[in-house]
Amino acid sequence: MREPAATRPHEEGDQSSGPSGDMGGLPLFILSAAHRDALSACAARAGWKPIAARRLDRAESRYLGSLARIAVIDLRGVAPDDALEMVKALAAAVEASGGALLLLVEDVGAPHVPGLIAAGATHLLDGEIDDTRFTIALRTADKLAERLIGSLAAAGNRHAVARSDGLFWRWNGAERTLAISPALGDLLRIMVPDADHARLGIADLVRALDRADRAGAVAAIRRAVDDLMPSAFAHAVPSQPDRRLVQHLYPDAQGFSGEVEQLDVHHRANRRDRDPMTGLASRQGAIRWLDHHLAQGRLPAVLLIGLGDFDRVNSAYGRLVGDAMLSRVAIRLQRLVDAMAPRDSLVARITGTEFVIAVLGGPETALPSVERATLLAQQIVAEISRPFNAGDYLIRLTARCGLAPGQSGDAAETILRRASNALADARRGSAQGGIRIRVADEASRIVDDDRLQNDLRHALDSGQIQLLFQPQYAMEDDSIVGVEALARWQHPHYGEIGAGALFAIAERSDFMLPLSDHIHARALTEAAAWPDELRDLRLAINVTAADISEPDFLQNFLQTVDASGFARERLTVELTESGLVEHLAGASLLLTQLREAGLKVAVDDFGTGYSSLAYLKALPLDYLKIDRSIARDIEGTARDRVIVRAIIDMGRSLGLGVIAEGVETEQQLALLARAGCTCYQGFLRSPAIASDKLADLVRANQRSAT
Repeated sequence: MREPAATRPHEEGDQSSGPSGDMGGLPLFILSAAHRDALSACAARAGWKPIAARRLDRAESRYLGSLARIAVIDLRGVAPDDALEMVKALAAAVEASGGALLLLVEDVGAPHVPGLIAAGATHLLDGEIDDTRFTIALRTADKLAERLIGSLAAAGNRHAVARSDGLFWRWNGAERTLAISPALGDLLRIMVPDADHARLGIADLVRALDRADRAGAVAAIRRAVDDLMPSAFAHAVPSQPDRRLVQHLYPDAQGFSGEVEQLDVHHRANRRDRDPMTGLASRQGAIRWLDHHLAQGRLPAVLLIGLGDFDRVNSAYGRLVGDAMLSRVAIRLQRLVDAMAPRDSLVARITGTEFVIAVLGGPETALPSVERATLLAQQIVAEISRPFNAGDYLIRLTARCGLAPGQSGDAAETILRRASNALADARRGSAQGGIRIRVADEASRIVDDDRLQNDLRHALDSGQIQLLFQPQYAMEDDSIVGVEALARWQHPHYGEIGAGALFAIAERSDFMLPLSDHIHARALTEAAAWPDELRDLRLAINVTAADISEPDFLQNFLQTVDASGFARERLTVELTESGLVEHLAGASLLLTQLREAGLKVAVDDFGTGYSSLAYLKALPLDYLKIDRSIARDIEGTARDRVIVRAIIDMGRSLGLGVIAEGVETEQQLALLARAGCTCYQGFLRSPAIASDKLADLVRANQRSAT
């Protein structure tokens, strides 16, 4: 490839590079000693903005500062040992940022190439490089990067990045002071001062780094301060050579903040255990998980879920929408398993449109609960049948399930093969619900889907439907400010069935409206009888899609509220995402009328749907409740925290209260507080409890506050 003299790439800190040109397009990082300018010119002709380097020193920080999502390393003519060093120098940072790593090699069959792939390469291009081949390789790499960065499910499972453990700091430009989290201070061996000690400055942070890392840190900080541009730098952890930190700097009007993520150079052994599109476990990861528990004598029940007619989605809407649908399916599956299955469970994507869910028995027994797995399978098939919102389209999918209980002496492949045979039977047959169970070598049997639906009709009269109340805490002082009413079904055969499964069964049996009316009336009646010390608590109750579609819902609901004696101004109505997908116009009118009647309104599970922004635009709201999966992401990478912070900022800028669901760790709580969340609920402070326990909880909370 001939190197032009006129076009030169921009390279920060390399005196041999020419001036930067105005080359629009996405940034592309190139590391090449011999062909830097030629590769840069080729990339520019393809519409990229190259940021190139000839030398390996500080390449990691340069890549992070470039904000590129693809890195190209030219290894042609480079000795194998040097090539491996170059890949290792960039691979962790590329993977942490959700990017792709393209290697240019002389021969993909060379003996040292497998080692380069194991070190983190995602794409290879060999032989003579011309514009066409280079452009195709870049586009292929970019598709992978889009999937890694764009997948909602992958946000909480980004492979290659360890949890952040409260690593952050804040620079106040006006006061010229640095506030650093205790966890980061401990890691960098910086003593975090109290009120009686001198305040920290930027110099203290830079001095804590190894000398080789300081120049990159100073360059990134100057960019954030002088240019008000996001930047990043990477550095080693003192005395821990196997760990590195990537610090992402985000400037604002008052200064800038540093969000830190950790990299582990030994993580790559498990890289193939993770599906890059959805963030779930891969087939290899599923087999490893199953074999581990089988070796311990624990027998999982395995569900193999197959999506039907998915090729029609790709044909009608394009591959990009099809990939997005798979990520949305992954989210629904993970949420159902989190809600219904024991803690020892697995969700994996093993082929294009097939997912595996494996469930172990509870802690009291080593045997799996086939009944619980069957119930989970029924809810999964029903959940997948709910429409998916993709822009202006509603897309409906179907699912079939093969269920295989583990048997003594099974291997992972044996159970998966049995589940696959059961799935094949379900696809061929016309069984209600599309679920088949295969035990050992027996023929598969049809799952009876009518039992639960019939049982539900007797559950209300027999007192099996119970109400619990989950406390909601103010972020500023941890006081209890409200509760959410949650329904549970104490089934005599299946045990406790949560709200998600309960409403799914009710929907299939056309029993949604009686169930919803029962829950509303009972929650309001119990809340109206609360003692005086709970008189300031707000009550939140859920409204379903079936409620919205009922013509007389508003009148009947307000009559129920007034008949209970519970004050309207203390009541919040929460509308779930499923109630919005097909009823946005009706929901807008209903919520307007509820607010006019003196109630508050909220959108539940916010942040998991494609139309979340449309909800903000169309609906009159008082609160956003961000879904537990979104709140959990704030413990992930710096990119994850940016997404969560953006959701909270949107809500706050519109004057809405923001409530985080599913808060389980102090780390999540601290990060949500910093992001501006106003309230939270979750197991960190209290699970859902019976109404008669609320007063004791509030009193204990008040004592601890004083």
